[in-house]
Amino acid sequence: MQRPSLKKMIITALAGLGVLLALTIGAAFYMLDYAIGYEHKPGDMRGDADSSYAELYRRLPDMKPWCDSVRACGLLRDTMVVMPTGERHHALYMRCDSARGRSAVIVHGYTDNCIKFLYLGRMYHRDLHYNILLPDLHAHGLSEGEEVQMGWLDRLDIKHWCAIADSLFGGNCDGNSSRIVVHGVSMGAATTMCLSGDDLPPYIAAFVEDCGYTSVWDEFRGELRSQFSLPPFPILYAASALCKLRYGWSFGEAAPLCQVARCRRPMLMIHGDADTYVPFAMLQQLYDAKPMPKAKWVAKGSAHAAAYLDHPAEYTSVVADFLSRYGF
Repeated sequence: MQRPSLKKMIITALAGLGVLLALTIGAAFYMLDYAIGYEHKPGDMRGDADSSYAELYRRLPDMKPWCDSVRACGLLRDTMVVMPTGERHHALYMRCDSARGRSAVIVHGYTDNCIKFLYLGRMYHRDLHYNILLPDLHAHGLSEGEEVQMGWLDRLDIKHWCAIADSLFGGNCDGNSSRIVVHGVSMGAATTMCLSGDDLPPYIAAFVEDCGYTSVWDEFRGELRSQFSLPPFPILYAASALCKLRYGWSFGEAAPLCQVARCRRPMLMIHGDADTYVPFAMLQQLYDAKPMPKAKWVAKGSAHAAAYLDHPAEYTSVVADFLSRYGF
């Protein structure tokens, strides 16, 4: 039998590599669109306030009387602002007469919106007596944008929202200075932690992160394995490079773990020990990276983003006790 020539072997190998490269690039485009392209999100409630309120009431039926009351009285207000990027972004906000300069900026999770996180708004406003501001992140709710930013570029938007909260609420006639706590859940927690490592104005005084991930790379690597049984190489590497080219950031760059290592302001870390979506083990990694002052609380038996739903009284008490330690 005649052996194939070296030339044919090289051509065959190059053709195989070409097919592999094409498949990898195609898979990278699919993964990027699947993970952060908003048009592919099933059950999207973007801009649909009625559906969002219905989902909130389904999860927490006792929210309906409170929401009906504050909306009927005109206490819960909408605002639209132009961000430094030129996009128009939306938020809900509400004043509290007994806030004494204290405000909470509450950051929702992946493909959610501010309405579905009003339960934390109620906690801060009714139970802790804070002013509250709940933004819709880029490409969520009523805010403009075409792709999910996974908390990385969102940190810049939240920094801007904190400046707006400081301007809206400020201190009060008793001379209390403005103090803002940024409280995020899931991707909102990642946003909170990413913000915490930047140079910040003094009125951003503390952070609460609830079930945030160590990095976008780590989170997507876990999802690639659990949903598709695939290793990170080569698809995750290609998708990260494509994200950098398309949107200006990579999966490894978007790393709350690195940002919390730079944070010197108080941070409370919360995680449910039954969380598999953002693995519970990430809590200890983040806690170890964060310098003092810090605290953590484990929500027993809670799955992802369910710590408040499962333990509302304890959750509220833990947050209140933590913030009171630092002058809130």
